Amino acid sequence: MDPAVLQLLVLAGIAVFLILRLRSVLGSRDGYEKPPVQGPAAQGDSAPQRRFEVIEGGPDTDITDHVTEGSSSAKAFAEMKAVDPDFSVGEFLSGARGAYEMILMAFENGELDQILPFLSRDVFESFDEVVQLREREQLTVEANFVGVREVEVVAASYDDDTSEAEITVRFVGELTSVVRDARGEVVEGDPNAIKRQKDIWTFARNMRSDSPNWQLVATGG
Repeated sequence: MDPAVLQLLVLAGIAVFLILRLRSVLGSRDGYEKPPVQGPAAQGDSAPQRRFEVIEGGPDTDITDHVTEGSSSAKAFAEMKAVDPDFSVGEFLSGARGAYEMILMAFENGELDQILPFLSRDVFESFDEVVQLREREQLTVEANFVGVREVEVVAASYDDDTSEAEITVRFVGELTSVVRDARGEVVEGDPNAIKRQKDIWTFARNMRSDSPNWQLVATGG
């Protein structure tokens, strides 16, 4: 046999052996496969590395959704959050909406004992004075709450020395209200007419307090 042919046969046999050996270790590939993902180059490797920069900060939308960015109210809200990380402007307004209905209806119905923990002493005394005046004049109020049309932040402030926070909120509510005298005659209001009521209330809380409750400390129209 020609030596050149013999050499080719030997090389072919070696090639077949290597292919079978590799298959037993790596397995076979069928169909299209994505090329392997290249990991980070080792130190000293000349291949360029991609660097991803994490951008932190930016406006807090929980604040900027309700007050102007950079305003004194926005800064006050940021300070409140720094002291109490669980505080949320959106959640506060949601709670204020419920508190508005609860406090307003308790006042209309003369049931102040139910809302005593949510009122400052000054607000309680002003509410109680009106309730007692009604009782002396034998007037009764029949009120039904319809809903809240608007809730918006008017102002916010924070005192770093006392940790006292104040948030002033404007409410636009709708309700029916009738005042009757001792004989049951209507002296004010219409039971079938929905009236729109606008109130500006200020709530306060010590942000370092364990209690999450806010108190109504001032009212206005």
